[in-house]
Amino acid sequence: MFTSFTAMRQRVLALLGAISMYRLVLFSLLTLGAIALVLSLFRIVSPAPLALIASFAVLAAVISAVDAVVQRLLRLPWRIESSLVTALILLFVLQPGLTFPELGGIALAGVLASASKYVIAWRGRHILNPAAFGAAVVTIAGLGTFSAWWVGTPALFAPVALLGLIVLWRTEKVRIVLVFLLVAVAVSLTRQAVQAQQFGADFEIGTALSFALLQSPYLFLGAFMLSEPLTLPPRRWQQFSVAALVGVLAGWPIMVGGLFSLGQERALLIGNLLAFAFALRGSVRLTLEQRRFVTPTAQELTFRAKGKLKFLPGQYLELDVPHRHPDARGTRREFSIVSAPADLPTLRIAYKDGDQKHPSSYKRALAAAEPGATLAVTGTWGDFLLPRGTAPVLMVAAGIGVTPFVSQLRQLQSSGQQRDVVLVYVASDSSELAFRHELAETGARVVVFTRDEPAGLPEHWTWAKGVRLDAEGLERHVPDIAARHAFISGPPRLIADLAPALQKAHGLTTDAFAGY
Repeated sequence: MFTSFTAMRQRVLALLGAISMYRLVLFSLLTLGAIALVLSLFRIVSPAPLALIASFAVLAAVISAVDAVVQRLLRLPWRIESSLVTALILLFVLQPGLTFPELGGIALAGVLASASKYVIAWRGRHILNPAAFGAAVVTIAGLGTFSAWWVGTPALFAPVALLGLIVLWRTEKVRIVLVFLLVAVAVSLTRQAVQAQQFGADFEIGTALSFALLQSPYLFLGAFMLSEPLTLPPRRWQQFSVAALVGVLAGWPIMVGGLFSLGQERALLIGNLLAFAFALRGSVRLTLEQRRFVTPTAQELTFRAKGKLKFLPGQYLELDVPHRHPDARGTRREFSIVSAPADLPTLRIAYKDGDQKHPSSYKRALAAAEPGATLAVTGTWGDFLLPRGTAPVLMVAAGIGVTPFVSQLRQLQSSGQQRDVVLVYVASDSSELAFRHELAETGARVVVFTRDEPAGLPEHWTWAKGVRLDAEGLERHVPDIAARHAFISGPPRLIADLAPALQKAHGLTTDAFAGY
């Protein structure tokens, strides 16, 4: 069961990884909007077709205009995908309308949502979910429209569930949203039971569960709003904490002064504040000192950090490289950190570069950066961390996926910690083995899977003699895999191929990447 699920999960991730995150969310919401429009024609959902069309047109026009003006003033790249995603989310949250007061309130919500991206922000990241902020203000102030959450209807449950799962699978936030849903549904059931007792009514668990799942906006809120990366904290336990808090507040809305409740989008905003508290940090900028090719197709960049930068071995950073005419993937990327925390303020990252015929605009901009250029770090993230203690570890790296392991092994070496580590290093050929000298100095046992035999391997390194790395090959060279916690950093297809062997590991942590 574990084997088939892991393989399926990684193959789906490999397929979805070919689509940029913004476009995947946009296509999912557009599909949901088209389904809702068809259902409205048959009066299966509450908004009228013309109200849906008019409301979306107003939201898309207003948000796109505000984004375009502000981003031009701030010399930021304009991303139509971001504008349309915000417009579509607001379309499903607000009550659509056709009258001038209703459309005026909808337009105001769009303006507030767009403006919040730039005004209510810190170090390039959103503090509050833009759509939730716009909807909350117009609802509390009674400005022509209100947050109706009409998307929470049985007719849209299946489309929201399927499209939301696609988005969450791509962002690997399925578990975060599951925690939110479990908490929200459990609290909702408790609230319904308490209210039934207060009013002397019968409480039927089946009816209450159906209401909580099929007639509430929890699924849409979790899949398309709570999961937004720009408002989530860096560590998984922090994300679980935020999800649980939002689940409690959404499941049992609290009245404030008898005027309004802390329900749905306002619950999310409170969760955003907790996430911001977790992620609060000072300004960190990196000055490029040196670049070099570590393999014929991979470059390493060495920076000097300015500001208080903290990270754990195995984590990654998000690097902002502003440039003109960015493509659909934008101006930010995530990079595993090669250097160890002990190396600060020197910090190194590496990325695959030279073998791509059509590099992204980001890679072209990064390749053009000269020593002395200053770039901004928007955060350090991730839970790809070695377990505490001295338990044996298996590291499996494909190509440039070795970078987090270099950081971890260097940190173990600098701190004098002794640990039984086996690194399985996969590359297309021996010339693509990066950081050989640094890895050799750590003393870790390394098994190399390449087509050709590498020359001059250290004593504790072995070549797999051209064997392809699959489940059988992994078990042959690491027979004690059952005693080891496995860490895999590489393409999803490789992880899928290794699933039968990984099932036997003492534990498993993956760091799949689909490229950019």
